Amino acid sequence: MIVRRFFIKGIAHSSYLIAGSKACAIVDPQRDVGIYLNAAKAMDVEITHILETHLHADFVSGHIDLAEATGAAIYAPKSAQCGFDHVPLAEGDAFEIEHMLVSVLETPGHTPEHIAYVLTDQGRGDDPVALVCGDTLFVGDVGRPDLFPGMARELAAKLYDSLHEKLLKLPDFCEVYPAHGAGSLCGKAMAAKRTSTIGYERRYNPALMVADRETFIASLTNDMPPAPDHFGRCSAINGVGPTPIRDLPAVERLAPQQFHERAQAGNALVLDVRRYESFGGQHVPGAYHNDLAGNFSTFSGWVLPPNQDILLVTEHDAQIEEAAIGLRRVGLDRVVGYLDGGMYAWARRGLPVAHVAPLSVQKLYEIGTSDSRVLVDVRSKSEYDAFHIEGSIHIPVPELRTRHTELDPEAEIVLICNTGRRSSLGASILLRNGFTTVHNVAGGTTGYSAAGYGAECPMCVIPHGPRFLGTARG
Repeated sequence: MIVRRFFIKGIAHSSYLIAGSKACAIVDPQRDVGIYLNAAKAMDVEITHILETHLHADFVSGHIDLAEATGAAIYAPKSAQCGFDHVPLAEGDAFEIEHMLVSVLETPGHTPEHIAYVLTDQGRGDDPVALVCGDTLFVGDVGRPDLFPGMARELAAKLYDSLHEKLLKLPDFCEVYPAHGAGSLCGKAMAAKRTSTIGYERRYNPALMVADRETFIASLTNDMPPAPDHFGRCSAINGVGPTPIRDLPAVERLAPQQFHERAQAGNALVLDVRRYESFGGQHVPGAYHNDLAGNFSTFSGWVLPPNQDILLVTEHDAQIEEAAIGLRRVGLDRVVGYLDGGMYAWARRGLPVAHVAPLSVQKLYEIGTSDSRVLVDVRSKSEYDAFHIEGSIHIPVPELRTRHTELDPEAEIVLICNTGRRSSLGASILLRNGFTTVHNVAGGTTGYSAAGYGAECPMCVIPHGPRFLGTARG
């Protein structure tokens, strides 16, 4: 039995190819499925099974496209009542892929319909050798149970039972293959290591060390990080069955005047995906900015309206497909055009431009804050609590969409994150809402600390550590 993992940075999603000598299964596939087709071809195995552990909230799955490309059957939780052709699975079901026995456990908690797959390599022995557990158990953490309104306590209790009555009954040597790692918002404090064993997690996973049921429930229903807007949307899309990529609109090349007219028609938004320093120099007025080099998919799904066409501004043509893939991963399928020639062609055509003036960390330290100059820290609560500049106010970047009303649009607004990317997104949101004097701190808190103006931020020093350092388990 061969297990190969595929990892997407940003959303921190892991999917798996599990192969015998001639056949293989793909577990929790990403939507751009060519990676699995190429891997199976290179390994000279046929994709015969597509296994879903649950209706994923943070990304749109590739099960429909992969089934169409391979003819493989889709296996999914029976309780999910999926709206596409599939093999429904429940507790106690089992099937074979060559010499591998795949047994099903119902593991509700992160979601109501969750299942896990226990693999036994019958060619070597009768003991379970691997657990593909979706979002029930992570390395150093467990799945969050608070994604369904009014069900957090109920699901937390079910998660406790799924872990202690089922998964922790497996042998210590059983390998653990979760669907997410550090950086994902499907958990609270995942570790950076992407696979583990039952024994190691039993001994060192803080969530599993909480033996008391009520304490466990409290730890997962209080002080949880916010859930992005697209989580509910992606779950619904995955249950119905995503639109195949081949049926999505082509991304049309638009000359500057065409682009301008489409942007002004009222049913489209402009998304600039260039580096934040490029956006700051000049951009299409009213554009959203989300740097492709950052956590592009998550913040796109979180912030962008899902009911509008999307027009892209890119640095070069290679970014067009990269951006389209990143947007489709979070259910933003209406990518319909891009600016031919980029901002160079736009400016040459004599069309209006806007800009965000950068502010160096030295200048920020020199001028500080005042009644008319407001420093807004747009990082997460855990980042802000770990380290922030005195005098700053805290508004996480997605919340600027509504909480911009707490700021004076006539004031000088200075935005800071840990690098400059999220704060650039925040600047674009403020500009869209009528703010006129907006600055972005180049280098963010990382640069501020490196220049010697503040203590090192733990989030910046350990970028691959648990996403939410310092959160208590109760």
